[in-house]
Amino acid sequence: MEFEKNGSVTIREICGNGSCMKVTELEAKLDAGNVEEAEATLRNGLSISSEEAKALLGKLEYQRGNVENAFRVFDGIDLQPIIQQLQTSLSDKTPAKNTLTFEAIYLKAKCLQKLNKCTEAIDGCKSVLDAVEKTYSQGKVDTQGDNKLQEIVSHVVELLPELWKETGCYDEALSAYRNALLGQWNLDNEFCARIQKALAVFLLYSEVEASPPNKTDGSYVPKNNMEEAVLLLLIILRNFVLGKIKWDPSIMEHLVFTLSTCGETSILAKQFEELTPGTYQRIDRWIFLALCNSGAGENNTALNLLRMSLHKHERPDDLIALLLAARICSEDPHLGAEGAGYAQRAVNNAQGLDGHLKGVGLRMLGLCQGIQATVSSSDHERSELQSEALKSLEKAIRLEQNNADLIFELAIQYAMHRNLSVALSCAKQFFDKTGGSTLKGWRLLALVLSAQKRFTEAEVVIDAALDETAKWEQGPLLRLKAKLKNSQLRPMDAIEIYRYVLALVQAQKKSPGPPKQGSQVDDAKINELEVWHGLANLYANLSHWKDAEICLQKARELKEYSPATTHTEAIMFEGRGENLEALTATLNAVLFEPNYVPSKILMASLILKIGFSAAASVARCLLCDALRIEPTNRMAWYYLGLTHKADGRITDAADCFQAASLLEESDPIETFSSMI
Repeated sequence: MEFEKNGSVTIREICGNGSCMKVTELEAKLDAGNVEEAEATLRNGLSISSEEAKALLGKLEYQRGNVENAFRVFDGIDLQPIIQQLQTSLSDKTPAKNTLTFEAIYLKAKCLQKLNKCTEAIDGCKSVLDAVEKTYSQGKVDTQGDNKLQEIVSHVVELLPELWKETGCYDEALSAYRNALLGQWNLDNEFCARIQKALAVFLLYSEVEASPPNKTDGSYVPKNNMEEAVLLLLIILRNFVLGKIKWDPSIMEHLVFTLSTCGETSILAKQFEELTPGTYQRIDRWIFLALCNSGAGENNTALNLLRMSLHKHERPDDLIALLLAARICSEDPHLGAEGAGYAQRAVNNAQGLDGHLKGVGLRMLGLCQGIQATVSSSDHERSELQSEALKSLEKAIRLEQNNADLIFELAIQYAMHRNLSVALSCAKQFFDKTGGSTLKGWRLLALVLSAQKRFTEAEVVIDAALDETAKWEQGPLLRLKAKLKNSQLRPMDAIEIYRYVLALVQAQKKSPGPPKQGSQVDDAKINELEVWHGLANLYANLSHWKDAEICLQKARELKEYSPATTHTEAIMFEGRGENLEALTATLNAVLFEPNYVPSKILMASLILKIGFSAAASVARCLLCDALRIEPTNRMAWYYLGLTHKADGRITDAADCFQAASLLEESDPIETFSSMI
């Protein structure tokens, strides 16, 4: 069929054998139900066979959307001789005399598909492909000599797996996909890309676990659906980069979903980097790359990209970029102020259709203000920031009452403010929202109960969590249980728990459990170094110096220079009365980590004990710095009280002792900040 334009009027015609006929004449006969008259008119007007005329009429009806009429016309064609002619023409390496009748086979299958008769459509497609494949086995086929015939064969190859899927025969569909890609069909790059994409989508979303393809040439064999889908999508993407196919944005969308799901965002970043310029707008590309790098833990790279995208000459009010930048900053105390600025801009710009993001902005603002407070240079500023952080999170929760993560963060903020009753309420809400499915929910509940000195209830929570948790994920819970035992003056029970955790670590090294993704990895991780430190501290408190030294040596093997290890050494020196050696060890610990609070406090206590000149003044500086980092550290307040007492400031000393006493009443077995 040919469509020619004459001025502004479109004239639709069917041409063949040097003659042309207007489509309107045929359409009038077809609309009147005179199919035989339309066929005779075509046959006589274009000097074509009856089969060819029916094929043309069926195609016309199909293009007009009259599927049932098209099927009736196609059903009147005897297709078997056509298939035999196809095989003969392929075997002789001569193009078929008229591919129009072969197109009828494909269009008839399409009609059957639309009429929900996929099984019959499959038979038609298979008859064509079997004929072509039989000649391929003889090594004689070259359909490239007839472009139209090649196009029809390609369409049939593409259609067959879709028909199998619609009948629910997924194994046959998978075989048809692979046969389409691995068979010798002379498919062009666009056809290959479409079939590869369809197979990738099938593997990703069908919920059918496909068997891996058979390979005997030593090439790579994907292990599962996801690996095979990723491989297919990467091949399509590579062909686009090489200029072999047109751009299809859905390919990148599927790849984003797949690689994000399996935590391989670094690979995703590489794919974005390799795309030709202009595929994505520059700022969109930066934001995509920032998301990928952030997911891969490359926060510095991600933040630099976001800073470029948020420049005043680029897209300074992009909400996604602002929120992502704020989230990255919320994880670094030294970036808290910058993050708060991004979050505030996001809150200000969350209007209209983006109004639902205001709660997210307030949440990020609260987190940034909270972490900014930890490095504040003054007590007043720190207090102000902590208060503002709590207000921001409270505003956010009013907008997102069902956000479990927000409830969790609010619970931690209340706990850090020692508002334990409200913190416990939030912890229970988080537990209810998540159904006890996350380790951090159990841990938070136990910590708040321990701060309320409800140790027995906290232990019940930990035991319940252990019952609900797989063996490989029990490490953090067991470490918490050991601290609970020690807080109840049962150090030997705590030592036994630590020993069990170490056995668990060794077993896990030899027989790793199933891989995890995302935050589950961090929640379930057993920190072997912390276990050795915990054991060493227990033995040191019991004056079992040899056992403590063995534990410290194990810790050094894991990490040679650690402030925690050096701090425990200082405790051992002090316990043996070697105060100068202990002081040197605390100094080394602070050199390793300037903000390591336990060593600052121990150093201050040693200076007071040794009684250097101006000891109280030096100790006071160390303790004030410790309280700047951890305002709720009761031991820092206690020793600060001693420095004031040594200088004769009795009122100040009394205030510090009172603060230490109040904090002791609400001190958890592990700092609440450890949950952040």
